[in-house]
Amino acid sequence: MTREYVLPAAIVGLTAVLASAPMTSRGVDAKTLTDGSSQSQPRSFEFVYQVTVDSAPNGDLKIWIPIAQSDSNQDVALKTVSGLDSPQATKHEIGDPSEYGNRYLYAEIEKSATPVTVTLRYEVTRREYSRGGLNELMRYNRDDDPAPSNVARFLAPDRLVPINDRFRTMAADITRGKNGDVEKAYAIYDYVFHNLRYDKSGEGWGRGDAMWACDSKHGNCTDFHSLFIALMRAEKIPARFAIGFPLPEDKKEGDIPGYHCWAEFYASGLGWVPVDISEAWKNPAKHDFFFGSIDTNRVQFTIGRDLILNPPQSGPPVNYLVYPYAELDGQPYEHLQKKFSFHEIPAPVAQAASNGE
Repeated sequence: MTREYVLPAAIVGLTAVLASAPMTSRGVDAKTLTDGSSQSQPRSFEFVYQVTVDSAPNGDLKIWIPIAQSDSNQDVALKTVSGLDSPQATKHEIGDPSEYGNRYLYAEIEKSATPVTVTLRYEVTRREYSRGGLNELMRYNRDDDPAPSNVARFLAPDRLVPINDRFRTMAADITRGKNGDVEKAYAIYDYVFHNLRYDKSGEGWGRGDAMWACDSKHGNCTDFHSLFIALMRAEKIPARFAIGFPLPEDKKEGDIPGYHCWAEFYASGLGWVPVDISEAWKNPAKHDFFFGSIDTNRVQFTIGRDLILNPPQSGPPVNYLVYPYAELDGQPYEHLQKKFSFHEIPAPVAQAASNGE
């Protein structure tokens, strides 16, 4: 029988290292921006992440599972992990943060005739992540403060998010007559919103290929936000990719069929500002809400593209990571079964008290 064990205190409730970059002296914090805005109540839930390695892989398998972490928008406690007491699991660890501050559960699994199922159970409280509405954000619309050095990576290209002459020309046209980071970002956000459609038909979508999205003018959340990030970086505004899982707004429990992603841009003198263009496309009434805010119906797992894992994988950089990544004898291995689910739980007592409940 597979045992379930409680993780050591040092691992429970991991704290994110990828907090927003420090504000300049002219910056403001999120609380100042969100006071007076209409925010939804936090959402608390158990989240279950399960992956099964098929029986008898022809060699020794290495697997990396992304770990959700606490930050200013979510409180995360990784309560238990089960399945790693299997004799086939010869090694497992959660290492130090890798690039972008992401963490991974790493395991080595020997060849076996018996499937190995690893289950991670989290308790999460997610808060609305808001930097204020458009009018409030425009109060901080400037481009005279250089971005700090620790966000420089988010001005550089990724393999599928290039910075090229085509995107520079497009970004210049889209932002012509606009001044300041916020006004330019809103113009690019609006361009992607009006020129792409949420459509997962055909092939090519879901890779976050900015050039493909620009040409095909459709795709899923990865395609929407990759085009946004490419245009922002072409305009010399830092932008980054975030990914996790969505929660149905109208359900208290159930399976989650897939991931969801969004983006953030760095506004001069202000800090990171979230956008979710694909959700805005699906609900146009919230077009302006999703510029500067994202709702509580999600949990974030990782930041960034072209990821080098910890310990490093043998294969090329991973495009993005929310599902488990595995290698068999140094080659990517995709024969994994995945299942994700959630159910609502009561809000923590301290949280409920702070909300006057």
